[in-house]
Amino acid sequence: MLGKTKSRAARIGALAATAALVLAACGGGGGDNSGVQTGQAFAECDANANACNSAAADQLQDGGDVTFAIEKNIPNWNVTSGEGNVFETGMVTKGILPYTFYTTPDLKPTLATDFVTSADITSTNPQTVVYKINPKAVWSDGTPITADDFIYNWKVQNGKDCPDCAPASTSGYDRIASVVGSDGGKTVTVTFTDPFTDWKVLWSSTGAMYPAHLAAQHGDLNTPAGLAESYKWFGETVPTWSGGPWKIDNFQNNVSVTMVPNPAWWGAKPKLSRVIFRIITDASQEPTALQNNEVQVIYPQPQVDLVNQVRNIPNVSSYIGLGLTWEHFDFNLKNPALANKALRQALYTAVDVQGIINKTVGQFTDKVKPLQNHNFMPGQEGYKDVISSTGQGTGDINKAKQILTEAGYKLQGDQLIDPSGAAVPTLRMRYTVGNQIRQNECELFQQAASQLGVKVDIIPTDDLGDTTSNGDFDIIVFAWVASPFPFSGAQQNWTTGSESNYGEYSNPQVDNLIAQANAETDQAKAAELLNQADQIMADDAYVLPLYQKPTFIASYDNIANIRNNSTLDGPVYNMQEWGIRKG
Repeated sequence: MLGKTKSRAARIGALAATAALVLAACGGGGGDNSGVQTGQAFAECDANANACNSAAADQLQDGGDVTFAIEKNIPNWNVTSGEGNVFETGMVTKGILPYTFYTTPDLKPTLATDFVTSADITSTNPQTVVYKINPKAVWSDGTPITADDFIYNWKVQNGKDCPDCAPASTSGYDRIASVVGSDGGKTVTVTFTDPFTDWKVLWSSTGAMYPAHLAAQHGDLNTPAGLAESYKWFGETVPTWSGGPWKIDNFQNNVSVTMVPNPAWWGAKPKLSRVIFRIITDASQEPTALQNNEVQVIYPQPQVDLVNQVRNIPNVSSYIGLGLTWEHFDFNLKNPALANKALRQALYTAVDVQGIINKTVGQFTDKVKPLQNHNFMPGQEGYKDVISSTGQGTGDINKAKQILTEAGYKLQGDQLIDPSGAAVPTLRMRYTVGNQIRQNECELFQQAASQLGVKVDIIPTDDLGDTTSNGDFDIIVFAWVASPFPFSGAQQNWTTGSESNYGEYSNPQVDNLIAQANAETDQAKAAELLNQADQIMADDAYVLPLYQKPTFIASYDNIANIRNNSTLDGPVYNMQEWGIRKG
């Protein structure tokens, strides 16, 4: 799940992100808050998410450049690692990494037939999945993409063969008993120790594959130390190789990443000559860059002034969508003060989520409502309100104070005293630098906490992946850019010891229920189990969901086949199809 985009997928993270991994003044405003799309390019996207703004290849020019603005630098190139699992890294590497499944704009997993021609469950006891790799699939140096690549990427992510690899998630990989190649390595048979509900997430675009033959040049793949050495090398090294339709031609640190077509690509050739990812860390500068044609596409976290500026740029269409990205507050339970559940419950009860929406994203769209689940988005099968019963997110200061009083806390002047008689220390709250909406969300949290006698210092970060993976926060706000695989996402985000469980939450009952959900082949039963876990986690007040985060894309009208994709894959999911319209 990038966050960070992360899921961290998307982190994503800090989609991840995941990824992992937005707004002017709190009271700022103006503009039509019900607007979803402007211009004509995206006019059909609500009705036809997967095919709007489309044009056939013969309607496109040969050549041309498209510059796409991204909001973070790429300090780590291994998107499957805990540190590298950031949404922007996922977007930049999407065109060079092979994967089994990806997510289309309608939020559904889709087989990546350029890489694997089929992926089928051939047995349920034990669960067995057979992948057929496209016979033409090769890395850019001509080395075939084979079962060896599946095996390497399994070993570095299963948590057993490489204890020091620190992958973003071990979910699913830790349930695999064996990965065996046949037919010259082009058939891959995967046998599981236990059933895995979200098997399509494995080797998918949420954690795509790195080349085993290059890994072998940088570490002994038969030893934990060698695997870790190669895994680290992928994070530190700008890829000169590719297994996709694009390859990286140039990387300028903190400036740009330039992609050109991969000559070894076996599928339909890209029409564009180059796609340039321009790094603009201050989102407020993106409309100016778009208006000046320095960039032709932006995909920022929307904010009032930004959206209104873009709507006034000639020959540019824009679109606001909702998908699998969700905003949230997280506590770091390593902080001794926050280890007390009552303090966490009180702080989250004091937070007014609807008020936050009204003063941030509600300024430019009326589609956003408070999110009441940690794993399912509204519209997804399984979505259930697990938050309202806790009172969290209501902004009820009196109830928050009551929780504290009953737990033995006292207010002395403007300082909260804990049950032992010590003052509750000042808490450090982090958000991504340049993100005005998140700055506002932090300020609103700070105001709520102050009414309980808790001081909060707000400190921005310019490296969300590093901040989260090192636990350098007491409270943090970011978004998960989720995949359509909620069960494996839950294991990644919430289970004890997961690299993406940044605040180190641990509840054995939650771990057990998530494990059951991941091993349940009946989707309805799996959702019920996951919601049971979610109710417990909501009561534990570790993470407070805020809202399903709106995404915002703006593009010049002459660019075809680019469209919103409110998932970990982002608009780049089909970047080999982008092109400039003739005429």
